Parts: sequence; structure tokens; C-alpha cells
Amino acid sequence: MVLVEGMIDAVLAFVRDNREWTFWISLVFAFGENLAFLSIAIPSTAILLGVGALVATGELSLLPIFAGASIGALIGSILSYFIGWRYGDAILSLWPFRNHPDLVEKGNAAFRRWGILAVMIGHFFGPLRAVVFVMAGIARMPPLSFMVVNFIGSLGWAYVTPLSREVAGYAVGWIWSLFSGV
Repeated sequence: MVLVEGMIDAVLAFVRDNREWTFWISLVFAFGENLAFLSIAIPSTAILLGVGALVATGELSLLPIFAGASIGALIGSILSYFIGWRYGDAILSLWPFRNHPDLVEKGNAAFRRWGILAVMIGHFFGPLRAVVFVMAGIARMPPLSFMVVNFIGSLGWAYVTPLSREVAGYAVGWIWSLFSGV
């Protein structure tokens, strides 16, 4: 855990010191967060939340973060979808899926319960994000349906994730002002 926290701190320090790289860093980490094989190993959401805190303090602009995260999320989720489409059930016997049958079952359960909306929900629910796009491909979800819902989910996730820290900060400030009278 200390190693992960150190990596997050190092990335955030790099972003703070190299604002011109914000777009590309957001793209790479959003890609990793939405690609089936990498999403389990990379703490991208924590990094994007931390970058969002830098937006809240005014150190960074939201636009390059949103643009990079949107494109990265789209690329990662679409690639995961096509991996599932191309390799089908055989992919489930490979790492990391064979080591996480619980995640695969969560993906299957999400499709049984929500159908196509599972793709959108998957963007916002970490454990489901690791498998939902591959499962959509394995299930042969129609490509146009996947692309439409995935596009909306990617944009929503790329906007909400970095801003959740900012929104939380405003909420805490509002609650503080209610109780302190300031």
C-alpha cells in the first residue's frame, strides 16, 4: 500500500510541476483504468481524484484533464470490448480473469440485471470496470449500442471523477458554514 501511495504522490507531483503534460497523463491513466488487464493493477482513479483536487485548488484547469480522460477511457474500454469480442470465453481462462472469478461473475450479473446499461454503470463502479467492457464483447453486445452507451459513460466518468474531489470540498465547506455560521 505504501508503494501505491508513493506512486500516486509522485504522479501528482509530476502533474503539478508539468502542467503541459496534464492532457497526456490523464489520457494514459484513464486508458489504464478502462483497459481490462491494467485496470486491476493501476490506481488510476486515485490519481484522477488527486488531479481533481489540484483543479479544486486552482492549480490545474479541468479542460485538459477532461479531454485526456475522455479519450483515454474511450480507447481503453473500446479495446477491452474488442478483446472480448475477438477472443470470447477463452479470455476468461487468462490472467487476471482466472484469478478473479468474482469479478467475472459481477460482470455477468450486471448484464443480467441491467443489460446494456451495465456498460455505463461499469464506468462508475471500480470492481465492475475491470471486466464489464470485455464481458460486453464476449456477450456480443451490438457494436453500435456499445459505442453509444460507452461514449456517454466515458464522458460522464471523465467529468465526474476529477470533479468529485472538488464537489466534496464544496460540500464540506457548505456543511461547515451551516454549523459554524461563517
